[in-house]
Amino acid sequence: IKVRLVKGANLAMERVEAELHGWTAATYATKADVDASYKRMVDWCLRPEHTAAVRVGVASHNLFDVAWALTLADARGVADRVEIEMLEGMAPAEARAVRRRAGRVLLYAPVTQRRDFANAVAYLVRRLDENTTRGNYLREAFTITPGSPEFACQADLFRSAVADRVTLSTTPRRGAADDGAATVHPGGLFANEPDTDFAVAVDRVVVLTAMRRWQHAAIDPLPLVIAGVEVHRDARQAEGIDPSTDVVRYRYSLATSADVDRAVASARHAGAAWGARTPAERAAVLDAVADVMSGARAETIGALVLDGGKTVMEADVEVSEAIDFARYYGRGALALAAETAPTLAGSPIGPVVVTPPWNFPYAIPAGGVLAALAAGNPVILKPAPQVVLASWVLANQLWQGGVPRGVLQFLPCPDDEVGRRLVAHPDVSAVILTGARETADLFRSWRPDLHLLAETSGKNALVITAAADVEAAVSDLVRSAFGHAGQKCSAASVAIVEASVYDSPVFRRQLRDAVTSLRVGSAWDPATALGPLIGPPGAALTRALTTLEVGETWLVEPQADPVVANLWSPGVKLGVAPGSFFHRTECFGPVLGVMRAPDLDAAIAWQNATAFGLTGGIASLDVDEVNRWCERVEVGNAYVNRGTTGAVVQRQPFGGWKASAVGPGAKAGGPNYLVALQRWTVLDAAAWDAAAVAASADEWWTTTFAVGHDPSGLVAERNVLRYRPLDGSVLVLVADSVRHDAGALAVARQMAGRAGTRIDVVRVNDQRAIDVAVASGDVTKVRVIGEIGAELRAALAAAAIPVDDAPVVPHGRIELLRWVREQAVSVTTHRYGNVGAGPVPDLGPITG
Repeated sequence: IKVRLVKGANLAMERVEAELHGWTAATYATKADVDASYKRMVDWCLRPEHTAAVRVGVASHNLFDVAWALTLADARGVADRVEIEMLEGMAPAEARAVRRRAGRVLLYAPVTQRRDFANAVAYLVRRLDENTTRGNYLREAFTITPGSPEFACQADLFRSAVADRVTLSTTPRRGAADDGAATVHPGGLFANEPDTDFAVAVDRVVVLTAMRRWQHAAIDPLPLVIAGVEVHRDARQAEGIDPSTDVVRYRYSLATSADVDRAVASARHAGAAWGARTPAERAAVLDAVADVMSGARAETIGALVLDGGKTVMEADVEVSEAIDFARYYGRGALALAAETAPTLAGSPIGPVVVTPPWNFPYAIPAGGVLAALAAGNPVILKPAPQVVLASWVLANQLWQGGVPRGVLQFLPCPDDEVGRRLVAHPDVSAVILTGARETADLFRSWRPDLHLLAETSGKNALVITAAADVEAAVSDLVRSAFGHAGQKCSAASVAIVEASVYDSPVFRRQLRDAVTSLRVGSAWDPATALGPLIGPPGAALTRALTTLEVGETWLVEPQADPVVANLWSPGVKLGVAPGSFFHRTECFGPVLGVMRAPDLDAAIAWQNATAFGLTGGIASLDVDEVNRWCERVEVGNAYVNRGTTGAVVQRQPFGGWKASAVGPGAKAGGPNYLVALQRWTVLDAAAWDAAAVAASADEWWTTTFAVGHDPSGLVAERNVLRYRPLDGSVLVLVADSVRHDAGALAVARQMAGRAGTRIDVVRVNDQRAIDVAVASGDVTKVRVIGEIGAELRAALAAAAIPVDDAPVVPHGRIELLRWVREQAVSVTTHRYGNVGAGPVPDLGPITG
């Protein structure tokens, strides 16, 4: 057999992958070390005792390396076991010279069918990139001659590499020691938690062992926890089902209306002491919680596989996100207090109910709970009925980390009058919801004055233009559409493809091959890429999986598993029409629709045509196209040349526009999420002075709201949080009871003016003016100064107009947020690891 020695071709891409996951790069850090390692292996292989059973192919265009290998082979009597290998066409003169000296040279080249020629071009471009990198021998080969400066430089590099080969470390650079590396935060700065590197054997074994333990574990009935005491309701229990097997694995108690009242009363009592702690004291507890979460990563992954049907990889990044929430929100509370002092003081708003979804059963409840705790509030966690075990695991980790059991209560409720009692309870100060838009509307119908922070539905599209790297776009699309079996609010369930690409047989074949190569199966199988649904598909998903609308055809037809009711193979339908059922309806499952767009303008219009505005993406290497898309797309999270899922705390704060958000609209995992979870008291009466207000507005607008922010500072990816103007106007409703001595309306006018937002001021008792403004269709939101009645609130909710009734404060850091909306733009800035080769849009001035 032949053993071929060649230097790694993907050093740049290794660095990109390591940076995005928070790992140490597996490869050597410098080319000098790579060269020394290559010399070490050539030296070791070209020994008589090692060449007895093999032939050695020395692959290199560097004539110093080639000459050294031939010299070693001659000196050691193994010349007949060595063959020099080169790329055809890369260095023909060198190849001829080596052939004269060595007798033969093996030339190798890609061979491709005509239909795959684009892939061959990509291969050749990568080779050219590598061989024109600074310090590479071939870069100097055009001018190198004996005695030239280029010769002297390459000779010195060669001598150093030969000398260093004997001292170079061969210890793996990445290993189990990387786990938890982000728990060290120099200067208090935040850093994201590294994901598990499953190439590291010890980490892989730990996770797989925990999975097997959970797969066969006997689980005791889960209790309620009210006022710090476990409560079992033997007569009121529900079942927890493993989605991969459809088997009941545990039971849990359900709260009664009396339990709800006790929990709310206890929260108000216990919350006082928690709210009295300083932000630094609460942040220390949350850091301890993060340490507990990090240490329990493998066990948590096992629980998520059991309870949510999460694949191993999907579960792992969810744990990283939860750990990030703990560290980020603790630091965020400290930052917010510093930014608003001495003008304002933030205080807790009171009991917060967190009602998370089933699709992210650990990270999303963690985000809501940890944000509320960081802001000083007591929390009642009402887990999603399908995944109570995951929330139970989370709650225990928070208690273990130091959160008092009375401050965080655990209250599974049926979705009936008991759940309504909890959400609409008059002593509940706020509800954090992630779920369907219909659920948010239902909550507000129960209690029109409810302070609701909701991330709701999405119908997300990825635009692919004729200027895209189609191979990369297909990879991003399939990952975005079918991660967690398409059960993500951020999933790209629609691809809007420019006509020339849509009509290409190559594109369709690549998409079909990518989708059908996904391994479908049980989440307990670590090799599974597409796991089960949480349960039998609902009406919308059933229609999407089984029915073709007019003009649609199957590129890949989904199939139900004959044994496991929750398991479906992925589907792709072509010919989805603008305005059709699938174009506009959130289906939440493993089915992708593809639309044929005549041009980019039509694609953007179709992308914006749904009621939702959560995530969206574009695949294009044309910077003008990317700029046009970034300026016009109506989504809270915009992605350029990458997938539309997988938002990371701080890096890509998450939250949508339009019907994808209810409430203040601040992004989870971003710098403003805690603002709505505190009450703001003005400490300095002089702050209401018009000149002081103008100065505050100017300062915060210039430094914060008029610029983009990229605090993560990655090389391979630009992640910019920016503030966009509101469409239309803001209807400012002024209650009759409000007097102008405090200057609230004047402050609102100044802040809105600084943000460039149009406003229309109307008195609450002027119903006709309100009706005219709402009927115009130009009202983006309503800003209330004072109080409005339940009837008016209900009418505005019915018109799907957001209402912001937070008190006006004379501070730009807080008040300017009311007059803008947040957008996170994530841009891949590399091509196959080659940083700077991808199109980077003009997003204006950006700070770190």
